[in-house]
Amino acid sequence: KSLSRSSVRSRMSLKPPKAYNSLQKGALIWDPKPLQVKKIFEALKKGLNEYLEAHQAELDYLSGQHKDTKRNSRLAFYYDLDKQIRSVERYIRKLEFHISKVEELYEAYCIQCRLRDGATNMKHAFSLSPSTKASRESLVELYKNFQECTEDMCFIEGALEVHLGEFHVKMKGLVGFARLCPGDQYEVFVRLGRQKWRLKGKIETDDSQTWDEEEKIFIPNLHEKFEIKVTELRGLATILVGVVTCDSINFFTTKPQAIIVDITELGTIKLQLEVLW
Repeated sequence: KSLSRSSVRSRMSLKPPKAYNSLQKGALIWDPKPLQVKKIFEALKKGLNEYLEAHQAELDYLSGQHKDTKRNSRLAFYYDLDKQIRSVERYIRKLEFHISKVEELYEAYCIQCRLRDGATNMKHAFSLSPSTKASRESLVELYKNFQECTEDMCFIEGALEVHLGEFHVKMKGLVGFARLCPGDQYEVFVRLGRQKWRLKGKIETDDSQTWDEEEKIFIPNLHEKFEIKVTELRGLATILVGVVTCDSINFFTTKPQAIIVDITELGTIKLQLEVLW
């Protein structure tokens, strides 16, 4: 167990685990979330494989052109094509390494998760048996193993987050039909964990919208969802239009994802965003 843990840590660049205050004074506990990590891992691996397939198709197309050009002896175009092919090949190798690293991290995470579950089950079994000196010593050792596995899982979660890429979020505007009138001003606040994006917009006389910012880059997080809040600005007063949360699990894909969320309960005002991973 200790050898496995040290070898796992030596192979990854680690972020500090997320610590949460427990109810006991001076104690800290870690809170890994295996089910959420599994969902993100599957979505991430699927998205990376989509990118790999797309670039492999591009490579096949360029290789076909490369052969035709070589026969026709168009040297300038041939060398330019050769340069493109090498660039795509390098990117494919980079993607393959990325996928293997993500798989390695998740495999290590699953091992620690199983060890942690085993320690939990054994703790429960010992707690049901008569208390003896040997059983108490075993419980102490099991508790130590449980804490070590929990800490390792959080370290691996931090290492996995490094490989999640970026979300480029574009503001596409509000949709509100009769609810949006010329002169209305709105503020949209988007948050993902500690990352924040606050932008203001105005409805123009021709029903177009102007916003002071159009795009923001967010770093994906294993556990946090997008939180979107829209308020209407009326002079010095602000009126809350609505607050919604949006899971990021569907954004790990090669194509830009259009998001239209209901800001009000009845859907009379919607917010439209576009996310590119």
